[in-house]
Order: sequence, then C-alpha cells, then structure tokens
Amino acid sequence: MTRPAVSAPLLRCAECGGYEYSGASVCDACSALVDGIIEDEWSAFLQSWHPDEVPERTLAELVVAEPDRHDWRIVDAAYDRLTCDECGERLSRGPVGCSACDLAHGFRYAAIETDRPGAQPGNEHAVRVNVSVVRRPRVTSEGELLARRLVLPLLLIGSLPTTEQAQRVSTLIKKAPAAERARLAEQAVADWIDQAVSRPRRSPSG
Repeated sequence: MTRPAVSAPLLRCAECGGYEYSGASVCDACSALVDGIIEDEWSAFLQSWHPDEVPERTLAELVVAEPDRHDWRIVDAAYDRLTCDECGERLSRGPVGCSACDLAHGFRYAAIETDRPGAQPGNEHAVRVNVSVVRRPRVTSEGELLARRLVLPLLLIGSLPTTEQAQRVSTLIKKAPAAERARLAEQAVADWIDQAVSRPRRSPSG
C-alpha cells in the first residue's frame, strides 16, 4: 500500500465507488488507504532506527519533540503512537475542546513538507492538510470534510485546484441543499479531475 505517483491514473474504490482515497472517514477501504500514506513512511523510518534497540514509543516521543526535523508523515505517525493525557485518545486526534490535542495538532505543521518531482508547487502542503483533516473528521465541519476528502485523489497525483475551482466548490457546498450537497460537490471535483488529466503538465521551468 503506497501513495499514488505523480500523474498516476486515478482508480475507483471497489467499496464506495468514488475515486480511491476520496471516501476517507466514511469508507473503510479509503480510510485504510489514507492511513497507509502515514504508516508506510513510518515503517521505513522505524527500520532505519533498529527497532530491536529503540522502543517504538520512545522513537515517537523523540519525533514529536522535534517535528521540524522530520517529514510530516513521520510526525503524524508518531502522534498516532502516543496517548493524550487529557482525553485518552491518540495524541492530536481527540475531540473538540481537548486543549492537549489541539496544541499537538498545531505543532504538527512544523514538520517538513517536500514537493515531489513533477508535482505543482505547494502540492505537498495541500496533501498534508487534507490528510490531516480527513483523519480528524469530528473536529471539522461537514462541508469542509466533504471538500477535503473529494479533492484528495487529485492532490495525491500532484495537481492543485485553481483558486477559481476551490472557490466554486466552497460556494457550492455552502449554498447547496443538504440532500444535494454531496452529489454536486462530487460532480464539481470530477470536472477538476477531467481537466487535470486532459491538460498537459508543465515542467517546473514553465
């Protein structure tokens, strides 16, 4: 289980029917794929530290003490392995109002975000934010969660929506009747994806 490569074709999820990853938080298969983005990187990192010599929890504590020295996926995985003393949930993923989790969540954004070769500038930050949102669904509004999870597959193949596209979907979600919101948002994101896969990708030099 690994994240898609830049410019990879988008695949449909056999469980929910949407694009893979887009059902995260509501589809078990998509949620597992999103968690895999974090877990695959942690597994490789753990092996480099000789796990038989350094306990995993100790390593996680070392990582969260210096998040600015590690890739964001390593930091997120480290938080998953620590328990919040205040709410008892995985650190940074507790309920609204848990001050310890809110503080930890803020610190996670000090982590390193490196754009992949061929991805649009700023893509890795967008991936990082959207993954964080869909993995903390209970502290996010329904509309934001819907938008973040639907656009995630497009981000994972290296693209970014334009400001116009992002504003269009944001307005649509805010104004659409609740019963139509998901369908209309899915169609808008499908339009983005059609444009992204049919438009030649420019080189970093322009």
